[in-house]
Amino acid sequence: MSICRLNKIFALLLPLSLSFAVNAGVVIGGTRLIYNQDDSQAAISVNNPDDKAYLIQSWINKDSENDDNDDTFLSTPPIFKLGPKSQNSVRVVYTGKPLPQDRESVFWLNIKSIPSTNPNAQNQLLITVKSKMKIFYRPSGLTGDPSLAYKSLEFINSNGKLRVINPSPYNVSLYKIALDGTELKNITMVPPKDQIEVSINNNHLHSVIWSAINDFGGVTSTVSKIIK
Repeated sequence: MSICRLNKIFALLLPLSLSFAVNAGVVIGGTRLIYNQDDSQAAISVNNPDDKAYLIQSWINKDSENDDNDDTFLSTPPIFKLGPKSQNSVRVVYTGKPLPQDRESVFWLNIKSIPSTNPNAQNQLLITVKSKMKIFYRPSGLTGDPSLAYKSLEFINSNGKLRVINPSPYNVSLYKIALDGTELKNITMVPPKDQIEVSINNNHLHSVIWSAINDFGGVTSTVSKIIK
């Protein structure tokens, strides 16, 4: 067989091998966690479909970008061994530290998976993976339907800035937002009873369409509005 043909076969097989490598490893059972005030805890599953064990470490931050050692919530167990072909859960417990009662609060759950090593193997490539997901603390007295909160967003275009206003008591995690058909980038969440500002180059916008991510990690239907 010619070298040229061997190279073509390798090129076809390479994406398959890469796909397998990406899909292997620890699987987290969700992209967000809703912690209702009346619950004693919330939990998320951690599944290991691999043939090797992993060390699982978890912790919770208030700041999405930094490890701030916030103690409002605790994850348990903070560290454990997850055997091959097995499943466990990371539980989140509220410590009782005061939080606003008129709106949701958001925290960040970090789960790091560290693969076990084979002392007899050589030239191992070990990849540590850290997953980060939102924890929404939801007080029991909030009004309105959290699944419909994204529909209440308001948009005001003024002096080269677009204000996105969230009058609801729930965080709205945006999946997609487009102005007159042009999609905006790096807009992820609008806090409850608050607003964000986005710099734009067009003072004559007409419409906005958007969708959000619901409590289950799915994408909502699209909504459109005329910009004021």
